[in-house]
Amino acid sequence: MVKKSVIFFGIISIALALFVLSLSGQGKSQVPYPEGYRNWVHVKSMLILPGHPLYEAFGGIHHIYANDKALRGYRTGKFPDGSVIIFDLLEAKEENNTYVEGPRKVVGVMYKDSKKFKDTGGWGFEAFKGDTKERVVKDAEQECFSCHASQEKEDFVFSKFRK
Repeated sequence: MVKKSVIFFGIISIALALFVLSLSGQGKSQVPYPEGYRNWVHVKSMLILPGHPLYEAFGGIHHIYANDKALRGYRTGKFPDGSVIIFDLLEAKEENNTYVEGPRKVVGVMYKDSKKFKDTGGWGFEAFKGDTKERVVKDAEQECFSCHASQEKEDFVFSKFRK
């Protein structure tokens, strides 16, 4: 009887530990993949070529998209909670004297929630590898916010809405 109780409680303890670990992994990033972002407002595009200081990290063609709340932020200078900004980075390929989009490198996401993301200016940051939903940001404060902090007067956003 005692042996059965020990085994039973051992199994329950392991199951509980695995459940807690799975919950802690889920909370690692609270920024969801931005389904349908290509239907949002296109803010701007840019081509970063070799020789630019950001080429190693962000070289290629990038497009910036904004949901409706972020669009209000671009117009007013203050992004409300619920704003989502997408940085869609693709390889740049030279073809027939033009630059064309190559494979997607990363989909970067900024998600505004001033309560959840107090340590990073109210913004949550995430990046998804290529055309997958594989998360690549390990430490948003170091990998993303350390640069965005320089844009405090712009609510931590680098891009400007092109009229």
